[in-house]
Amino acid sequence: MPVLHSPRPSRLRHLAAAAALILLAGCAITEPVVSPEFELPAAWSEAPALPASAQADISSTWWQRFGSPQLDALVAEAMLSAPDLLIQAERVVQAELALRQAGASLLPSLSLSGGSGVQNAEGKESQSTNAGLSARYEIDLWGRLAATRDASHASLAATRFDRDAARLSMAANVATLWFQTLALDERIDIARQNLAIAERVLKVVQARYDNGAASALELSQQRSTVLNQRKAIEPLEVTARQTRSALAILLGRSPQAGFIQGERLAQLQVPEVAAGLPSELLLRRPDLASSEARLAAAAANLAAARAALLPSISLSAGASAASAELLSLSGHNSVLSLSGSLLQTIFDGGRLAADVDIQRSRQRELVETHRQTVLAALKEVEDALANAVRDANQESAQREILAEAQRSLRLAELRYREGADGLLTVLDAQRALFSAQDQLAQLRLTRLTDAVNLYRVLGGGWNMPETPAAAHTAG
Repeated sequence: MPVLHSPRPSRLRHLAAAAALILLAGCAITEPVVSPEFELPAAWSEAPALPASAQADISSTWWQRFGSPQLDALVAEAMLSAPDLLIQAERVVQAELALRQAGASLLPSLSLSGGSGVQNAEGKESQSTNAGLSARYEIDLWGRLAATRDASHASLAATRFDRDAARLSMAANVATLWFQTLALDERIDIARQNLAIAERVLKVVQARYDNGAASALELSQQRSTVLNQRKAIEPLEVTARQTRSALAILLGRSPQAGFIQGERLAQLQVPEVAAGLPSELLLRRPDLASSEARLAAAAANLAAARAALLPSISLSAGASAASAELLSLSGHNSVLSLSGSLLQTIFDGGRLAADVDIQRSRQRELVETHRQTVLAALKEVEDALANAVRDANQESAQREILAEAQRSLRLAELRYREGADGLLTVLDAQRALFSAQDQLAQLRLTRLTDAVNLYRVLGGGWNMPETPAAAHTAG
């Protein structure tokens, strides 16, 4: 009959210790992600009634809807070589490395040491050689290390969202500067056309003066008009060059770099954009997603700070060999070691407890920051919608004003040639025409800028990743 042997006491103790560690591991400290509570409006108050052709789902290449091939090429260049985006890309790399660093703390650490030497003491020479291998592992009972890793995960997601927001802002800035460049070119042409009109009228006044039909005052007034029109051109040309240099720097070019000319402001289209619902905005803006990710990081940092108040347990193992021979381990003595350590802070002047309070305060700060960011985003959309409607109406009215100003100048010139009206009527008609043309060019620029800003505040076709894991791996 076989004899049943009971387990040795030491083995029972090991099993009990392992069971205790498993139970304690289930007591890891976690913190919920705290988000602000606010009620989103059901609809936009400034949303205009758009035709069915308006784009409801914004494309991630929204700038192509303006019908500017040069703008398409500039945005593509910016996405590859803009310094701001390259800087943001390096921040993503740094966050990825920080996550790798945080994850490494959950794994054991191994170290290898060795040495050999000769010692001479009072004429007696001795030689020695030693080598050792040690391992250390901290048991993450309370989840401090895991919480630190989770915080790095959330920080990486926030950094990637920041990169997406930077790309959106870059496309908007490139479009705005390009439209400003075209508008300045348009205003320079208008100024030159009005200078030509003023010089043409000056010839008429000069001829009338030579024939005694116009006074010296009328001739002087028209000469002043020509000089003022000529003076208005240079500031516009300087501003145009400065705008081009700003665009070049944004793209990573030299400020002296030139741009291909050929597009006209009137050739561009002003797209109609459907804003969707306010509730959708939270999933369509990368800056809001970044703010939410920072809330998750704050919760993880708070959990790590709380876990730091509790004891930490570490396991250590080592193996070493030593020999009395130089550069040789023959005839060596071997030592194996295995130990565990428990560390509990008894007194630190309240440093760890203060760190918990700091993390709680930081969490409350980020909650209010997120609330403020969401409310600001809602206002940005409302303002962009209102501006788009207002400026569309302003441009339509300005076109009618321009048509009347052109008609008035034609009639004023005709009546002046016939002697029915004085030069003052012609001068007023010239100023009115120049002002109407210049304002129309500026309003066209404003409408294009309004559309760019509306795309930007609506997220520019960006969408929140479907799962948190997707946020971590989004490239």
